[in-house]
Amino acid sequence: MATSRLLASRTARRRTIAYAVLLSLSVAAMGISGTPPVTELQKAFGFAFKPLQSAVSGVANGVGSVVGAFVELDRLRARNEELERENQRLASENTRAVEIERQNKLLSDLLQLRSNIDFKTVPASVIAREDPNIEMTITIDRGTDAGLNAGDVVVAGGGAVVGRVTDANPASAHVLLINSVNSVVIGQLSGSSATGEVAGQLGGVLAMQNIDATETVNDGEAVLTAGIELKNGVRSPFPKGLLIGQVLDVQHNPNAVVQTAFVKPAIDLSKLEYVLVITNYEGGLPVPGQSPGGCAPTGVTLPAGEQPCSVATPTAAPNHSATPKP
Repeated sequence: MATSRLLASRTARRRTIAYAVLLSLSVAAMGISGTPPVTELQKAFGFAFKPLQSAVSGVANGVGSVVGAFVELDRLRARNEELERENQRLASENTRAVEIERQNKLLSDLLQLRSNIDFKTVPASVIAREDPNIEMTITIDRGTDAGLNAGDVVVAGGGAVVGRVTDANPASAHVLLINSVNSVVIGQLSGSSATGEVAGQLGGVLAMQNIDATETVNDGEAVLTAGIELKNGVRSPFPKGLLIGQVLDVQHNPNAVVQTAFVKPAIDLSKLEYVLVITNYEGGLPVPGQSPGGCAPTGVTLPAGEQPCSVATPTAAPNHSATPKP
């Protein structure tokens, strides 16, 4: 117990002595700090350590600049990502706006045609296309429920001829395009009014054949449906004045009595989206009880492809001689 008190007393005395010494040194330093020799010494030390201070300050400023640069890079990266998202959104909206404008243009052209054409029409959308290597045919989303029948003429914007309905069911119909090898339309040149048979062929260009060799055919000349009415009341299955296309080139043999013009269709038939179907034009020879377009009577020959022949399905005649069953 006595030993503990002795140690505590010694520790207290040491702390007191150390405190008194430090206090004395502080008072002495304060006393001599303002003297000229000490002031000069402080200046000398300041001058000697100034480069080191500048270096340390430069390092500190450099570290601060690097940290600030990383912070700024992160901020710019975030801003760039935000702008990129905004740019993608605006690009997507612009694409939709362009597509809507294109669709509106197509529908407006079709609406204008419908208001100017002298026939009853039904608008339809193209919902399928046949393989062009098999047949130039499209499928539209209107059928017999909308009043469509086989033989109806199909047109597009600007009054361009598309083709004719080959068959229809209640909800859809098939259309044979004019650039099909199985299609022939009697066309008429806008300049000379000369006529010829406009036939489809591989490659999409139409061939207007059997034009009188004495007629002048000019490149760029429009070709329209002739709508020729033949004797005995037989009418062309295509109304007069519909646009088929424009002449691209002419093949003329000086020794031949006819010439051929190659015609570009008035509309890109491979990209059709909307069409009008003329439902009340009666082409061919009307036959009571049948859809418009009967076969030509005996002695009347229509140009190839211009005869929408509707032949009734034959039925067996009743056997009046058979004995009825009891």
